[in-house]
Amino acid sequence: MINIKNVTKIYSKKMGPAVDNLTLDIMDGEIMGLVGLNGAGKTTTIRMIAGIILPTKGNIKVDGFDIIKDKVKASHNIGWIPEFPNYEPNAKPLSLMKYYAGFYENNGIDMSKRIMELLEMVGVSNDLDKKLREYSQGMKKRFAIAESLINDPKNLLFDETLNGLDPEGVKFVRNLIIELKSKGRSILLSSHILSEVEALADRVAIISYGKLVKILTKKDLKNLGKIKIYIQILNYDLNEEKIKIILSRYGEINKIDGEIVLTDINVKDDDIPEILNELVSAGLSVKKFLPVGESLEEYFFKLIGEKNETNFL
Repeated sequence: MINIKNVTKIYSKKMGPAVDNLTLDIMDGEIMGLVGLNGAGKTTTIRMIAGIILPTKGNIKVDGFDIIKDKVKASHNIGWIPEFPNYEPNAKPLSLMKYYAGFYENNGIDMSKRIMELLEMVGVSNDLDKKLREYSQGMKKRFAIAESLINDPKNLLFDETLNGLDPEGVKFVRNLIIELKSKGRSILLSSHILSEVEALADRVAIISYGKLVKILTKKDLKNLGKIKIYIQILNYDLNEEKIKIILSRYGEINKIDGEIVLTDINVKDDDIPEILNELVSAGLSVKKFLPVGESLEEYFFKLIGEKNETNFL
C-alpha cells in the first residue's frame, strides 16, 4: 500500500510547485492510473514514491514505512520501472542483475535461479551476451521490469512503461500488470495511452499543474463507455407523455438544457436505431438523435479544458 499525504515538491520558487499538496492512496491489489499533461507532475510523484527525490512538504509511506525516516525499508518494498531506463553502457544483463540482487536479503531464495527466471520471463534471456548499450529501448524496458522484480516487491511503479514498446511488448506488460494485481500488489500506472489505462485501472487519478483534479472510480470508468443518447423533439411539451412512455422502455430519461438525455440504455448498441424508428413511427418530429459514448481521453480533455492533444505526453 502506498499513502501520499499533502505532498508538495518545489524545484524552483520561480517555477512554482511541480506537485502541489497531493493526497492519494494506492491500495493493495489495486491498479491506480495516473494521467495528466506533460509537466503535470506524474514522474515527479513517482520519483518521490521511489525515494529518488524527496518531497518539499508532506509525507509518503510505503507499507507503513516513511520514505524519509525509513528509507531503506520503504525502498525495498518498491519496484520502479522508469520511462527511460539508464544503465552503464558496457554492463551485461546477468552481471548487473546479480549486482542489484546484492542489495536485498534473499530470505532463502535461490537468487541465481530467480534472476534467470525473471530474464526469461521478460524475454531477454537470449541476449545475455550483449552489452546494455546494444539493447533497444524496448529491450531496456523489459530488463528494467526484471530488475524491478528481483526482490518481489509489494508495490510497483510503472512510469510510461508502455511508451515505445511494440504491440508484443505492450501485451506482455499488460498481462504482467494484471498478474501482479492478482497477487495483491499495489500498482501505480502512469501512461499517456489512455485506452490502456482505462482498460487496466481500478481507479484513475487525473492531475494538472501538480494538483489532483479528479479520481475516477471503477464505476466512473465503466460509465464512461456507456452510450448516452441526446434527443431533441419539436413540440416536446405537447407530446411529453407520449415521449416518456416510449423512451422509458429503453432507459432513464433526463432533461438537461432543454434536451432529453437517455441514459442506462437497456438495448444493444446495434439496436439503438430502433428507438429512433419508434419515435418517428409515433408521429414525433425528431430534430436531434445523437448517441454518444465518452472515452477516458475525451473526458480528460473536457475536464482540464485542454484541446491540444499534442501536449498530452
